[in-house]
Amino acid sequence: MSIPCIDAEYKGEERYTKISLAYSTPEQLTEINKALEVVLKNCDLDHNSYSSDISNGRKIIVIEFHDDYDREGGKILTRLMKILDIKECQN
Repeated sequence: MSIPCIDAEYKGEERYTKISLAYSTPEQLTEINKALEVVLKNCDLDHNSYSSDISNGRKIIVIEFHDDYDREGGKILTRLMKILDIKECQN
């Protein structure tokens, strides 16, 4: 049985950006957390993050940016996807 990759879903509106990352293994969680540490290290934007269980034993981490007047959140999330080698997101 193959392990599903990290799946990403992006949502964005005026001054709001969100990415949801679904994962299956502790190794994938570690990979996500390391990537988040890198991209959020010098981040001045106010952000929220939370996690939850989803179907088939998978879990999800959500990162949201609010009041993002200059749309910096999208750049941060693009960098996150590059580090995690995620080629595309669902919208």
